[in-house]
Amino acid sequence: MPRRPRQSEPEEIRSQLIGVLVNFKDHLRKHDLREKVLSLVPAFHLIRDLGCSLMPEEKASAARARILAYFRRYPKTVIHGDELMVVSGIQEWARRLRELRRQYGWVIASGVTLNEMAAEDEIAMGELAPASLKPEEYILLAEEQDREAALRWRIANDIRKKKISVQKKIEEFLKANVSLPVTGEELRYVANDKTEWARRVRELRTEHGWPIVTRNTGRPDLPIGVYLLEEARQSPVHDRKIPDPVRRAVLVRDDYECQECGWTHKQWNPSDPRHLELHHIVEHVRGGENTADNLVTLCTVCHDSVHRR
Repeated sequence: MPRRPRQSEPEEIRSQLIGVLVNFKDHLRKHDLREKVLSLVPAFHLIRDLGCSLMPEEKASAARARILAYFRRYPKTVIHGDELMVVSGIQEWARRLRELRRQYGWVIASGVTLNEMAAEDEIAMGELAPASLKPEEYILLAEEQDREAALRWRIANDIRKKKISVQKKIEEFLKANVSLPVTGEELRYVANDKTEWARRVRELRTEHGWPIVTRNTGRPDLPIGVYLLEEARQSPVHDRKIPDPVRRAVLVRDDYECQECGWTHKQWNPSDPRHLELHHIVEHVRGGENTADNLVTLCTVCHDSVHRR
């Protein structure tokens, strides 16, 4: 069994580490390689002890707790995996990170997932970091724990095993969580970590008409890195041709508010699960174009009413 790191007074551990390194000078003069290696083992143990001792034991006695405490001290900040290795004091820090996501509901995104979302224009990377992130970099996106996450991860685990396409897996997972926020990490997991997952989500919105929104594509109230299927109904085929930049511009122009009744997402509730759509002023079948001048924001109730009239 691997040796567990021991928390103690940091200055005491630092002094011991210096002693080990000073004594290593004598071992360097010797010819026996194994003797040199064995003499360095205590240094590795002491470095791990020192790293995990930077946090008081009463606040974070276990590796997982130390990783979480470190993230919560620096939310929405790019954290490198090497930092987590130091504060956790263990080599299996990545497993503890997965547990924080899947069992405890902390929204921690990896550089891989965020880069893939940015490539599909689902997030504006400038909100998080000045450039693309490295795979071994992570960000705590939300400071509150999501207590429903464990159930979603179990659903995701069942769906990812099915022998269906990546797009169908994502669609099924989103339908299982209608009107509930899900993270990019969850969608990537459902897709068996295939790099195409973000593109498939975009296609579900733009080609198949599912009202899937993010902070960058219609719902600025959502946290960064989160997706939401607003309703389990597809938009008409002609409405799916509206480019995302045009859609976003119209919503911004109309203050994310229905231009008929004034409904906004702040009024959403389970008994009235409407959402915002774009309506063609000059109907598409009569030559109306997908331009901002020919589009207006309506809630689904008003949109249906207008079409009935």
